[in-house]
Parts: sequence; structure tokens; C-alpha cells
Amino acid sequence: MKRKRIALTLPMGPDINDTITLVKWAEEHGLDDMWFSDAMAPDSLTMVAAVAPYTRRMRVGVAVTPVYTRTPAVLAATATVLSQLLPGRFVLGLGSSSQTIMERFNGIKLEKPLTRLKETAVMVRSMLAGERSDFDLSTLSSRGYRQELIGDPPPIYLAALRPKMIEMAAEYGDGVVFNLWPKNALPKMMEHVEIGARRAGKRVEDLEIVNRYLVMVTDDVEEGRALFRLHYTPYYANPVYNEFLKWAGYKDEAEGVLAGWAARDRDLSTGSITDELIDSVAIIGTADEVHARLKEYADAGIDTSIVSPIGPIPMADAMPTFEAFSSGKFTFD
Repeated sequence: MKRKRIALTLPMGPDINDTITLVKWAEEHGLDDMWFSDAMAPDSLTMVAAVAPYTRRMRVGVAVTPVYTRTPAVLAATATVLSQLLPGRFVLGLGSSSQTIMERFNGIKLEKPLTRLKETAVMVRSMLAGERSDFDLSTLSSRGYRQELIGDPPPIYLAALRPKMIEMAAEYGDGVVFNLWPKNALPKMMEHVEIGARRAGKRVEDLEIVNRYLVMVTDDVEEGRALFRLHYTPYYANPVYNEFLKWAGYKDEAEGVLAGWAARDRDLSTGSITDELIDSVAIIGTADEVHARLKEYADAGIDTSIVSPIGPIPMADAMPTFEAFSSGKFTFD
């Protein structure tokens, strides 16, 4: 049986010194992992290298870096360096990202996201194994690239939300990364993990299921809900997450968010995010209540739980939540 892991999210704001401070604290207080998100600045893969010297035992992953902003050869070359800095302790997470980040921020069309993610994973895995590239795929090509194999290649995890992407991630990845799902969606998501795993001759137990939770340890649930509406309503206005919300059974909420977004009516958008939806996605409450939810989800199939604050908040404000998961205060056993 796989050991369940508890992790914190990074970066801790734009100042790398705050991120390093949190990494040191997590090393000292028994956390298993640190996982970077990647939504532009500060650059996640660069920061993995920056924090590596401050870890001795923790695993460091990225969940996830977009496949459109770096070529497979660049991803493989970068991962080779990071896996040497963190031998056996680095995980390369790849995802398709979103329209906002790709098209608005980067000017890159988010075309064929499932295919692009699959083909990137196939090519990066081959390159990390030291094989000479010879690919002419539907979204990518490479010929003649080869890098020296040094040590064991890092595992590749793939981010997914809806059925086809989940199945592909389970089929082609060493792990699957989830994010921002309502509670009632998890059983369906795990069913599609099993379908994809079977295609590759794997079992669900052969994969690691990683999830980033929005968590706030507090006695003031209303404050946590307000923070969620402020920071995450725009996520659900994004087509990727809006369609996912509909698939998860929240069609009215998804359509209300879009209607408000189109009309530039903030009250309509945020008002469409109901308390019930927030309480289904985020984990807000006392330490005991938060611990119970994470254990419930671990029993339902989540292997690694990444604790993330609700929105970009100062480290001092995030620490009460992080401290609730330090050694001696929380265990999955």
C-alpha cells in the first residue's frame, strides 16, 4: 500500500527568500513534499533549482508546468539538471494550462491540448531516457536531439480535469495531478483514472494521484469563502475550468459566472459561486475539520495532498494553516 504524503505549495509569493524560508521550515517540520505551481512569474523550474540546496529529504515537484511555453527538448534538458540536484526527489509535472495564461499572457494558441500534452510526455520521456529524437507527430516534431543519460530519469506526472484528459494522463503518465474539483466529482475522476491505467496495462495503484487543495485553518468560515470568491471566480470564468464545473454538476453556477464575466458584472460572477460550491471545493474550518477532509479524500484515492492557501496571501497569514500539518500535528495513519 502506498504511503500517503502531505505537501505544501510553492512559490510563497514573488520574493524567492520567502519561498526558501518556507522550504527550510517544511524540512524542519516533517513535511513530505513541496510542489510548485506554474502560472508565469516567478518561474517554477528555475525556483526548483534555487530551493534544491535547502532540502535533504523532501521531494520537490512542479504541478504543473505548461507544455506550450517550453519545447520537449528544453523540458528534458531542464529536468535532467533538476533530477541531478534532487536525485530521486524531483517530479516533472506537465499540463496544458489555460486560455488566460497561454493566449492572453503568452500569445500562444491553446490548440489540441490533449494531443499536445500527450505528445510532449512521449517525447520528453524518450529524451530523458537518452534516446535520439525522431518524431513527426501531429503537434510536435524533433529529429536528431540526444542528451546524455545521467542517473535515473525523473517521473512525469500529467495534469487533468475531465474524462478524456484524465484517461490520457493515467495512460501516459507516472502520476495524475488534480486541482479545484468539487467533492462529488472525485469518484467519477477516479473511474477515468482506472480506465486510462488499464489501457497501458497498469493499475490505479501503479500511479500516484496528486491533488492541490485550497485550505484555510480558521474559525471564520465566511472569511475563507470571501477569499475564495475573490481569487477563484476568475478561474471558473476560464473555459477550461468552466466546462469542468458543468461536468461536475454545477451548470447553473458555471453559466452565472460566465454571464457576469461577459457583462463585466463582478457581483453576478462572484454571487454565482455559492457557499455550497465553495465548501465542496475548498477546505475551510478548524484544524480537526480540515484534517478529517484530507483523510477522507486520501481514503478515496488521493495519494499526495498539497496544501495551498486560498489566494496569494502573506506568509505570516498562511502559516497557521501550514503549521496545522507539521510533524506531530497531522498524520494520515
